[in-house]
Amino acid sequence: MARRILAGLLWLAVAFGAQFRLYLTDGSYHLVREYHVEGDRVRYYSVERSEWEEIPLRLVDLKRTEAERAEREAALRKQAEAMTEEERYEREQRRLIERIPQQPGVYWLNGEEIQPLPQAESKVATSKGRSVLKVLTPVPIVAGKANVELDGEQAKTVIATDRPEFVIRLSALERFGIVRLWTQKRTRIVQKWNIIPLTNEIIEEQQDVEVFRQQLDDDLYKIWPVEPLKPGEYAVIQYTQGKGNVQVWDFSYRP
Repeated sequence: MARRILAGLLWLAVAFGAQFRLYLTDGSYHLVREYHVEGDRVRYYSVERSEWEEIPLRLVDLKRTEAERAEREAALRKQAEAMTEEERYEREQRRLIERIPQQPGVYWLNGEEIQPLPQAESKVATSKGRSVLKVLTPVPIVAGKANVELDGEQAKTVIATDRPEFVIRLSALERFGIVRLWTQKRTRIVQKWNIIPLTNEIIEEQQDVEVFRQQLDDDLYKIWPVEPLKPGEYAVIQYTQGKGNVQVWDFSYRP
């Protein structure tokens, strides 16, 4: 890929740099391939007539000619830098995709390391008790209010950067993002549910963190916070709205 890009840049340099305008003092110009100042005359190769010609130096606007050539060369260099930067970015993205495991889950990009985040065991807490939330076989729910909770006041995974980057490989086509958790004695709350009577539809309340999303592959996404996180408890979640099947990967941000 890099060799093809460099070859393309060389072709551009030849195509655009091989001919340029030799400006005259009256504002007109000759389209030339090259020129040389020889005493009081300018010898140039005419692109239009494909032969060498001469003209008095006093009739040539060398300052304008060289200024335009310098501008064109600068534009070519800028284009070359942009193309090589794009190629470098694409190469890094391919390398990242190849390093992510195939099994669904969340992976923290910790510098050069790709560190899996353990999936938390979440529980649905109602006035009648707490039940383990299983995605494939959701717990029975009744109309009223419930919370999706995690045991403990702090996550085991501690992150020190305020804008951590994660890659999530989805297990299904669902919503996903980063949320801040409510903390209380011995538990952390991921979502607060309001369960509608008769339909058992769930209205979720959660503290969404605004994130950037970048799709890397069909089921693979990179996400990171738009704004720096405040110290506290967080989680990457995947869920289907209104169905009560949230999956949670928790972490703490501590500067």
